[in-house]
Amino acid sequence: MMFCPKCGSMIIPKKENGKNIVVCSCGYTDKKVGSMEVKEEIKKKEEISIVDSDNEMLPITEAECSKCGNDKAYFWLIQTRAGDEPETKFLKCTKCKHTWRDYS
Repeated sequence: MMFCPKCGSMIIPKKENGKNIVVCSCGYTDKKVGSMEVKEEIKKKEEISIVDSDNEMLPITEAECSKCGNDKAYFWLIQTRAGDEPETKFLKCTKCKHTWRDYS
């Protein structure tokens, strides 16, 4: 990568009359350029794995599941509304994994 000595911007290679030159948007040109090669490398992105076993880290409370009747559930709090309103309590059954909200 080359930068303009006049303004510091990146210089773009061009061909003019069969010769390689570099041109900047500020008007600077350099005709004394040897061979140039423009390359672009694309790196492979890592796949994101979704892990749903984080429930073991959540606290457990006594709450009855409406699906299976189990009396224990994981819970966590999230601020879903304005900052001056209370947080929403989410519960997830430890047995059937049913998730619900508790606004009380």
